[in-house]
Amino acid sequence: MRFHWLTGTSGLTCVVPVQSGGEGLGVPPLPEYKVQTATILWDAYSGLLSHQAMILALNSSFVDPLLQFESQLKIIESSFNMVVSIPSLDKVKKLGENSEDVADLENLYQSILNIYEDTLLILVSKDLYKLQILKEMTVWMSEDESYVQERIMVIISRVLSFASRRVRGYTSVDAPCLGGLAAEMSLLCSHADSSITQQASLGMYHLLCIAKIQNEFEKDKPTKYTKHESHYLLTSSSDRECLHKIFQRDKTKIAQNVGQTLLPSLLTDFVWNLLMKLSAPDHKISSEAASILQLTLEYHAQKVTMVSKIVDAIHKQLSENSSHIRKDAMLQVITLLTRASPKKVIFQLMDYPVPADNTLILMWQAAGSESSVAPHVLKTILLILKAKPGEMQETLEQRKRFSLDTTNMMPVAASQALCTLLPVGSYKKAVAQLFPQLLMALMLQIFYSCELRLTAQDKHFYARDALRHLLNCSGLQQVDIALERKNCWNQFSQTLHHHHGVYLVAKALSDYNFPQFPETLHYLYKLSVEGPRMSEDSVITVIFLTELLNNFFKDPFPEEFLVLFRNWVNDSNPTVSKLSLQKIASMAPVVNEVKNVCNLLISILDAFLSKDNTVVIRALITLRKLLVKLGKVTYSSLCTRIAASYCLLMDHRYGGIRSMAIRHFGELLKDMSQYTWMLNNVVLGGLVPLILFLEDKEIRVVKACKYTLEICASQLNWSISSLLKDENYNFELLVLNICRNLLISHGNYLTEIISDTLGFLWSSRAYLRRASTILIGYLAKSGCHLLLRDEIEVMLEAIQRVLQDEDPVIKGLAEITRNIFMDIVNTMTSSTVKQTFRRWFKLIYIKKLKPLYQYNWLSDQTGSPMEIENIKGDKEGLIKKNDEDLLVKNKRLNDTLEQTSEKE
Repeated sequence: MRFHWLTGTSGLTCVVPVQSGGEGLGVPPLPEYKVQTATILWDAYSGLLSHQAMILALNSSFVDPLLQFESQLKIIESSFNMVVSIPSLDKVKKLGENSEDVADLENLYQSILNIYEDTLLILVSKDLYKLQILKEMTVWMSEDESYVQERIMVIISRVLSFASRRVRGYTSVDAPCLGGLAAEMSLLCSHADSSITQQASLGMYHLLCIAKIQNEFEKDKPTKYTKHESHYLLTSSSDRECLHKIFQRDKTKIAQNVGQTLLPSLLTDFVWNLLMKLSAPDHKISSEAASILQLTLEYHAQKVTMVSKIVDAIHKQLSENSSHIRKDAMLQVITLLTRASPKKVIFQLMDYPVPADNTLILMWQAAGSESSVAPHVLKTILLILKAKPGEMQETLEQRKRFSLDTTNMMPVAASQALCTLLPVGSYKKAVAQLFPQLLMALMLQIFYSCELRLTAQDKHFYARDALRHLLNCSGLQQVDIALERKNCWNQFSQTLHHHHGVYLVAKALSDYNFPQFPETLHYLYKLSVEGPRMSEDSVITVIFLTELLNNFFKDPFPEEFLVLFRNWVNDSNPTVSKLSLQKIASMAPVVNEVKNVCNLLISILDAFLSKDNTVVIRALITLRKLLVKLGKVTYSSLCTRIAASYCLLMDHRYGGIRSMAIRHFGELLKDMSQYTWMLNNVVLGGLVPLILFLEDKEIRVVKACKYTLEICASQLNWSISSLLKDENYNFELLVLNICRNLLISHGNYLTEIISDTLGFLWSSRAYLRRASTILIGYLAKSGCHLLLRDEIEVMLEAIQRVLQDEDPVIKGLAEITRNIFMDIVNTMTSSTVKQTFRRWFKLIYIKKLKPLYQYNWLSDQTGSPMEIENIKGDKEGLIKKNDEDLLVKNKRLNDTLEQTSEKE
């Protein structure tokens, strides 16, 4: 045999063996298979050289790193296909006819493999990131089960060995592909072919050496490693040989060493790749992947990140194929991840559509099978139950959840999950520890679910069902039966009856002396002090706590609980305020036993300022009930403040509150009638609204004013009772008589009363502007001798604005009042001395007046101008009785004023 130049398909030529005797034919006649083999060899050789040149050129270019890697990966894949396409070495050797030919062919074969290996070394020496190519090679290799697999594994092992030596001189290591590559290598360590297993275990050893150095960099180890330092897992060559042999078919060792060495992100990639292998069509590969995955998570699940992504991937695979061959393995992954990261797993499991399908329920059961983390699972569910289902979350930042759904239905899913988890026997201890929290959370979710079902028409009521499971698994079956008997569970489905349902649950628990009472009471107290997240939480807490206290304590409650009710009086939620006030009112019989009762009463007075009318009414009723039983000493100390609070409500926008405040003001005066010395200021402080609201459009307010004015008149010794009777009532005559009495007995209060009246001149209610215009006129006319010019001018300025009123009746009344002021100004002397004398003698200077406005006389059945002289009040009788003395005193005063004027 001798050689001839042969042109290959690539256009290059090589020397190939030819048989003697064929010289005259140009190309010696060779068997067809030999020609094809020779062509394949040469094409592979020349192609690999060409590809290597291209890769070197790309390495020296300024192409974007990602594009560069993608281009080089395509070239390497093409080179890989060339390598695996060459025949085996035995076939190549058969081309030679003597030992020299065989040696040449063997060298050519080896050169092909070496070129491919050198190309990989060039790439890895430039950038460890390109170890990713080795992972792709394992994938390509698994798709081609030809004889060359062993040789490819040798190349991979050598490249990893080179990289592990090379990395010792690096100042940083960037090899994000180690996790995925380790997963592929771990599977190959259990390959049926022992030669492949041996190379895979050796490669795994070198890979872990690289990972160890990378790990040390992350732990802030020295940034520069000297060449003499060893970074192998074991230092001696014999130990290294021993270790990589251990990796062969020992999944436990692989799992332990991989978990210890890889960074969390790389270990996550390792787990993820094995998880994807569970769906491999090759049963052996999926089985090996399941075993390694389970062992890895048993030892190092706590290092795994992206737990939500893994759980979601399992859910997708099981949903697509409910009879998945590796379903048990996937569910075991859920269990192991729950053991290490219960919060992440539970949050992800709650983030799927409700109601949960069978697949999701299986995953819940898998998560619940790990009893060691039962408290953590339940605490995570409790965290979810604090939210309101159906709430729209506007931004991704607010959601921070895996799904893209903007509607938060996780609380509903959590309620359904509890229906699965609570009956689990291993959860019994954890349920007992968290009974109060679960109880209150489910009560709240029942309320939210009622609202949600009204809008979504959802037939499922998981929160209610979960509550029943909670009672039954907590040894409270009798409570559940009792509530069923009272139709409580059906009432819960109606929003209007939810609060009554809460009451029934608390009552039933109390009736059966539930053993969880101490911890439940402690939790409710803690919840009340810390403050709930939503207002509805407070409502449920107040109802529940009140009922428990009613059944286990006598009134009054211990001080620490009374403080809570006192604070709830002014809660932002009106329902909470009313519930608290209702309970406080029930303690009226023992109000004098309450410590700090003054603080309690003051908190009720603060509720008068609520914007909710029902709260104000409830506060008025509660205060009145307490005052009836309150000791007089305490009552007298708060009398003035209570009266001032009533006065503020006399001008309330709601007629019912006005009438109650006015009537209760009168009741206060009756209660404290024996404290005459301190009531005058209180009575006179509320006099103006009592007079003005006689003109109120609501009959209940008018009646309340008459009732209270009669009490005031009795307290002040004014005889105006006959004028307050319906058959004698006339507003103007009543005002006239009140002004006369005021001047006689309490003239020193004139300025304050005028000031109060001026405030009503600009009221939005016309009847108050009319009444105040009349009252201010009579006050000025009656007490003109007690007023200074500056005070009259202020009043005149105020009435000038009323003249612009759109109501013609008010304008007419204001005109009369203005004329009264002008007359006073015109007759008022400028002498300071004379004014001073007038103020000195204000108590004896009495001026009789007649009606000035004839207000509403046409509509009044009892009053007319001709009858005015015949209507004589008790106060006029008092004036007549002392008429002679008054005339003497008035004459002396006038003489003194005239003498002073002459001197000036």
